[in-house]
Formats: sequence, C-alpha cells, structure tokens
Amino acid sequence: MSTRPVRVVIYGCGNMARVITGYLVDKGAEIVGAIDTDPALVGRDLGEVAGLTEPLGVTISDNAEGVLDATIPDVVVLTLLSLMTDMEPFFEDCASRGINAVSTCEEAFFPWNTSPEITARLDELARRNDCTLLGTGYQDVFWGSLVTATAGATHRIDTIRGYSTYNVDDYGIALAQVHGVGLDLATFDAEIRAAALPSFALNVPPWLAGALGLDVSSMTQELEPIFASGAITSRTLGRELPPHEVIGMLARATAETVQGPTLIMEVVGKVYGPRDVDHNDWIIEGEPRTELVVTEPKTVELTCATTVNRIPQVIDAPAGFITGDQLGPVAYLTGPLTTSLGID
Repeated sequence: MSTRPVRVVIYGCGNMARVITGYLVDKGAEIVGAIDTDPALVGRDLGEVAGLTEPLGVTISDNAEGVLDATIPDVVVLTLLSLMTDMEPFFEDCASRGINAVSTCEEAFFPWNTSPEITARLDELARRNDCTLLGTGYQDVFWGSLVTATAGATHRIDTIRGYSTYNVDDYGIALAQVHGVGLDLATFDAEIRAAALPSFALNVPPWLAGALGLDVSSMTQELEPIFASGAITSRTLGRELPPHEVIGMLARATAETVQGPTLIMEVVGKVYGPRDVDHNDWIIEGEPRTELVVTEPKTVELTCATTVNRIPQVIDAPAGFITGDQLGPVAYLTGPLTTSLGID
C-alpha cells in the first residue's frame, strides 16, 4: 500500500509545540502550517522558533482559517489552553472542517464529566464531519495506562492513589493561570476555589474507572493554594513572587465506585524552587499491594512524545470526541509517521 508523510498543522507555537515540532520532524511528518497570535512569533519560521538546526519553510501565521483551509492537514496538534471552555472554538475550527485534532489540553484528557455539554457538541460535530478529536499527553500513560496495566495484575483493589508534581513554569501562561500563580489568597478563593474550576486531577479518576470497568458513584474535588516560605521567581510571569502570593496549587480528586474501589488523584503544580523535581507515584492498596514510582519523570518531553505517538491512532479512530481509555495504550512509533489517507 502506498503511503505518504502525515500532514500536520501546529496550532499554538509555545513551549510544548517547540518540543513537539522537533519530534514530528524526527518521525518524518510533514509540517504544513503553524498558527499563533503572539506578535513575537507571527511571521517567523517554525523551525527557528523550535530551535531546529535548519528552517522548515513554514511561517507562523495568525490567520487560522486561512492556514487550515489552504493546507488541509491530516491532523492538527493543538497546544494552546488548559480548559475546555477556552478550547472549544479551536476544536470547532478543526471539527467543522472534518480535520482530526489531538490536543495537550489537560481537561480534554477526559472532559465528559467536567464539560459534558461542550464535549457533546464537539462530539456531534466531529461525527457529522467524520473526524476525531482527542486530548492526550503525559497523563495518558503515567496517570492512565501505566496504572490500569498494574491493576490487571491485582487480585483485589481497595484504593488506587496517585500523586504527581510538575513545574508550572515549563508549560506557559495559561497553565500558570489555572493554578492561581501570582494571586493573593482572597483572589485565589474567589477565582479558583469558589469557581470550582476543574483541576487536572478531576479527570483522572473517571478515566481510570472507565478503563477498569468501574462505575463512579460520587466525585469530590479539593483545591488548596501553595505558598513559598520566601520570595521565588516565576519565569512564566517574568517576576518575583513574594510569600503572600500563590506559587501553585494542590488538587485532590476522589471518586467512589459502585464496585468498591476508591480512586484518588493528587496533583501539585507549582513554580519550582532549585531543589524541586517532578514526581509520579502510585499505590494500589489491595491484594497484593503495589507501589509504582517513576523517578524524576521528564514530564514535558513525555507529554510531547505521547502526543506525537497518538497521531496514527487518532487518524484511524472512529469519528467523534474520543478519550484514551477507548483507544487503548499509546503505541510506540517504530517507523516514520505516514498514512495511506488520500492515496488511490
């Protein structure tokens, strides 16, 4: 069967997209367009922005409709914002044109419980136009299939508890904002805690439940601000944060299930100090008890590699808004990123 390189548009050219661009080039994808509204990026070559040794010949444009209509990609990689309320128009840009989209939007990992109306609208639009939408990234493996694979070796599960940390300065301003970075306590309480914004932890228990065949009977979420004992500098905000300003957030999501197991996810996203490192720890309490510890995971790189490796599955998946528990584990790409789409 004849194949050709997968045609990709990068939508959002910030920190994550720079790593993803390099991985796509290494895997032989054809990047046919790049979109961003940042005046500091518009008009520049994507290869230059991504720090590649040579330009790609792809100029970053702020005309999203023009790029999507002119390039007709096989898939769009959306590296933009963290919440579905913000991401809806970008998913819609793709789905309305029948273009597959894979996103690093954290809520998109499993948005059916936190943004059901938005997700249902996008699902219907994608089905109507025969394309697939997916949220993926680090959590797809390290908060998802890694855990469910271990659960498959367990006789009885009482509790599954996860704990993960990451540096908000590695992901850009949108992620820092949903963690309340730079806010005082009163503003955090009003804009984050009282608003009950869906944390990145909140999507994990229902994802795990779906993958394990469990039915969620109740869900709770707790959001706690984190403060440093002294001043700390945020690269993303470009300033020093005094001790009375929030440097991040601890989010805890707990799901009780009809079948009995309790699923708990604790996530800490904050501005790191010099001694902070990423963590990814899981404990399955039951028979037997199993503890998983991933030592200092490279969360940014793992997120980007997962996103690239999901692309063939997204292209081949049924139409609609799909979640990773429906696709199975992410598959390692053993060869170039190619497709037979459009070949006679």
